[in-house]
Amino acid sequence: MDIGGINPVILVASLMVAAVPIMLAALGELVVEKSGVLNLGVEGMMIVGAICGFMAAVGTGSPVLGFLAGAVGGAALSLIFAFLTQVVLANQVATGLALTMFGLGLSSLMGQGYNGIKPPLTGKVPFGPLSDIPVVGPILFNHDWMVYASIALVAAVWWVLRSTRLGLIVRAVGESHDAAHALGYKVNRIRLACIAFGGAMAGLGGAYVSLVRVPQWVDGITAGAGWIALAIVVFASWRPWRVLIGAYLFGGITVLQLNLQAAGSAIPVEYLSMSPYLVTIIVLVIMSSGKGRASLNAPAALGQNFHAAR
Repeated sequence: MDIGGINPVILVASLMVAAVPIMLAALGELVVEKSGVLNLGVEGMMIVGAICGFMAAVGTGSPVLGFLAGAVGGAALSLIFAFLTQVVLANQVATGLALTMFGLGLSSLMGQGYNGIKPPLTGKVPFGPLSDIPVVGPILFNHDWMVYASIALVAAVWWVLRSTRLGLIVRAVGESHDAAHALGYKVNRIRLACIAFGGAMAGLGGAYVSLVRVPQWVDGITAGAGWIALAIVVFASWRPWRVLIGAYLFGGITVLQLNLQAAGSAIPVEYLSMSPYLVTIIVLVIMSSGKGRASLNAPAALGQNFHAAR
């Protein structure tokens, strides 16, 4: 049954797909920030992952290799950020912004000649009769494997951060790198690994955009998704399951405005189009204030550089 020309079943199913890129990028950034590092270069890593994944998938004919290449591309770009902030001790905010601009330019250069090309199809998971169940089937059992992998990754990150020694070490480094160093932990190595993981997740999200969400390559294809991912981390109060909820909310807004436009709604779609970015600005302003960071339970050492000699 349609409501105002919009099918709610298709709407919910579509938002699950729309949420995947920002969910993956936000999950990676959450791990990075849990270790005490603020990387604002998520947008740059996503779009580099998008073009790397697209090129690999088109060249090999394999979407799986495309996703792997996207993760590698995002991780490689994140290592530049890691070197500048963890070795050279550059300002994390300025370096992250520069990384985004560099990634946008690099992807535009790499993507020349790939416009108008369609990537290989990422097939849906065959659930058989389950996909034919009314309402539930189209919503839950009619997606590609990356939709389910993204949810599994949320569960895995939640478990690692909450229930393992590795998660405890990452959280300890993010709360007090000096105390963690005094206990014998290699703060820079731990942060380096977290940054690389965050870059890989952002690249994976970018590859999903170019291979599934918008199966083609155009300059600026991520369209600010990296900034939304940054906002979701704050919105989620650095908790993995809240990242999933936030990604579905932002994905729902994106899909809703597209459906309203297609249905010929009298509501100006520009208001809904700008709403995710407006929320992004608000939460980033909150993050920049000391009082806001304390109330949101941000890692105590977030954005602070560490040097073992001091």
